[in-house]
Amino acid sequence: MASPLDQSPGPPRPAAVDASTLQGKVIFGYQGWFGCPGDGSPVGEWRHWFRNNSPTAVNLTVDLWPDTSELGQGEVCPTTMTLPDGSELMAYSAYNEMTVMRHLEWMEQYGIDGIALQRFVGEIQDPRFFDFRNKVAQSVRSGAEAHGRVFYIEYDVSGYDASRARKPLLAAIKEDWEFLVRDLGVTDSPRYVREDGLPVVEIWGLGIVGSSGASVAEAKAVIDYFHQDGDPMYRAWVIGGVGSGWRTGTDDASSGADWDDVYRSFDAINPWSVGRYADEGADDYRDRVIVPDLAETQQLSLGYMPTVFPGFSWRNLRPEAPSNQIPRLCGQFYWHQVYNAIGAGAKTLFVAMYDEVDEGTAMFKLAPTANDVPAQANLLPLNIDGWNLPSDWYLRLGGETGRMLRGETALTRSMPTECGPRVVVAPPSGPKGTLFAVQWSGFSP
Repeated sequence: MASPLDQSPGPPRPAAVDASTLQGKVIFGYQGWFGCPGDGSPVGEWRHWFRNNSPTAVNLTVDLWPDTSELGQGEVCPTTMTLPDGSELMAYSAYNEMTVMRHLEWMEQYGIDGIALQRFVGEIQDPRFFDFRNKVAQSVRSGAEAHGRVFYIEYDVSGYDASRARKPLLAAIKEDWEFLVRDLGVTDSPRYVREDGLPVVEIWGLGIVGSSGASVAEAKAVIDYFHQDGDPMYRAWVIGGVGSGWRTGTDDASSGADWDDVYRSFDAINPWSVGRYADEGADDYRDRVIVPDLAETQQLSLGYMPTVFPGFSWRNLRPEAPSNQIPRLCGQFYWHQVYNAIGAGAKTLFVAMYDEVDEGTAMFKLAPTANDVPAQANLLPLNIDGWNLPSDWYLRLGGETGRMLRGETALTRSMPTECGPRVVVAPPSGPKGTLFAVQWSGFSP
């Protein structure tokens, strides 16, 4: 049996991705929120890597570590931690255009369609983070145009509370979107994805229990702005990033007739499923959520974009949580979900996430073995579940996902490349625990 280390990436898509529709696309969420001292940004500190602006093991807030071996000297940020061979552990900053461009280049190389660029409503009201996010948006646009990928803006309203917000929700989103369209010209890009002739925008968090304090009235006002109340030049096709229980008003979704109307006023539904189940619960989620969701959205002529994710771990972010909470199983958990969603009839998929090392859902190149992470840190290498994998394993699976979604390869429950023999790997230290529903952690500048 061939080892996965001997396999090469699948063939890339032969031409630029069609930006006129989301149909047949696999979209990866992209945080773009990582920063470090000396990155040239007005923030200029460790963001989303460490607490207390201190790059030490005790201050880690991520559970995975990126493979930074391809990054140039001007792209890396040294930490105080060292690898087993004595070399410095390196991080990166999303403020660096070269790094973001490289992430889009990887997408082209592996045949991944594009990204939903996260933009946090609470964060962008701080001028420092507004500048940071604008630079990331410009880099994403440049990367998408250079490498034939597509992108769209996803507003994250997690943590929003009208009583503490600097601006009302509608005002904050309206002001920012009009700036992006008018001043940055993001929708002028031929790589900005559209549906029904309109630019796509996603609003994530409305109605998700424990995520956002936005009211029904605030939610309706935001949707109406994009659909009808705003100037025609700012109109958009709106995806709702909602709770997995949106259809029934149960579990993680706010309930009531008013919220039912909100959910059904979106142009498409993207239910959040991260942390809702592990591998043994994937079939139940398909039967209980995806299949009836598809039936209802088809009846209502709404788009539907189920979320799939590779695994989950956020012990460094939340020390009370178990490490390696939802094991990846060499990608078998991810592929199980992909097979279920496509088999149920989904035409578009949302993958959480491209770069989310904080919550252990990252799909880009990752540290593969214990030799690639510091011994003193509780970080999970890719082989933590017992399979030796290359750093780009999940990029390969991401490309294969799109090919299967579009019917370029057969729908199959078996992964396109076998994992190879399993070996015993020492488990990470930390508490054990049972599965619990995971809420988005959001961002507080």
